[in-house]
Amino acid sequence: MGDKIWLPCPVALLLLATVFSVLLPGAAGFTPSLDSDFTFTLPAGQKECFYQPMPLKASLEIEYQVLDGAGLDIDFHLASPEGRTLVFEQRKSDGVHTVETEDGDYMFCFDNTFSTISEKVIFFELILDNMGEQEQEQEDWKKYITGTDMLDMKLEDILDSTIQIGFSEDVQLKVHLGIHQQYQGQTKQKWSYPDSA
Repeated sequence: MGDKIWLPCPVALLLLATVFSVLLPGAAGFTPSLDSDFTFTLPAGQKECFYQPMPLKASLEIEYQVLDGAGLDIDFHLASPEGRTLVFEQRKSDGVHTVETEDGDYMFCFDNTFSTISEKVIFFELILDNMGEQEQEQEDWKKYITGTDMLDMKLEDILDSTIQIGFSEDVQLKVHLGIHQQYQGQTKQKWSYPDSA
């Protein structure tokens, strides 16, 4: 677990922001926020650190929540590029922290070393504001995480895909009508009398 995990900013959101600024000239002065979320399993007795490169005078917001595991608690540590501790929380179930950034790599760690038995499932979201022109094209950070640490689909993803499927009212009406007709056919068969001679 000693490997560093780098979290580059999502390129797709930057591209989308560029398209909006071209299509909406009034929005050109608006600097969009970039956000990413991640859910992972942290084994008992382990600590996992992540690194996020940030430009000068941007805003980094980290929100986290322990979703599963005994006590629903975790130690959280956020450090500046110089290694200065900005936030240190012990045995918290959730937290939201925002910092104005310096140029460099910010480190944030989730520490479950106090637990000898229970693994924890942790969700966190990064919101990066005022990234400006300093945004670089980098690969999606999620592809660097492999194995059982990554939960492939979250309930949120399932709901999003379900909403996208959505039936039109016409299709729903046809389905209900078909079910009703099938029910009537089955009921009619139950009450049919054989021809008597």
